[in-house]
Amino acid sequence: MASIFTKIINGEIPCHAVYEDNASFAFLDINPARPGHTIVVPRSEVPYLFDLDPGDYTSLWQTVKTVAAVLKKVTGCERVVVVVYGADVPHAHVHLIPLESGATIPIPEPMAVSPEELAATAKRIRTGFRDS
Repeated sequence: MASIFTKIINGEIPCHAVYEDNASFAFLDINPARPGHTIVVPRSEVPYLFDLDPGDYTSLWQTVKTVAAVLKKVTGCERVVVVVYGADVPHAHVHLIPLESGATIPIPEPMAVSPEELAATAKRIRTGFRDS
């Protein structure tokens, strides 16, 4: 079954598109964190960002860079924040959120983690590099 983003790309669900090319599509988020909040998606429906083939991955990030520059210019924001969350829709995507000076966006609450837990997690990750 097609993701909501594929349906948007195919014109089955209306959107406010701001940019598209052969590999990527960008449109305004209907529940923006800030004015101009834009979602950039690859045209290929891949649930996990790092499972994109190398060409689509590169194209996506080039589009992110292009759209972010225009957002910064037209909104007059201080910077454009890049958020790759990926838990809400099983279609790789990047959020671009214009931020004015002093503005913030909500982020998940941090977890309380002991130094021992951090050390154990770091060890598992380092081991993963050796095993790959």
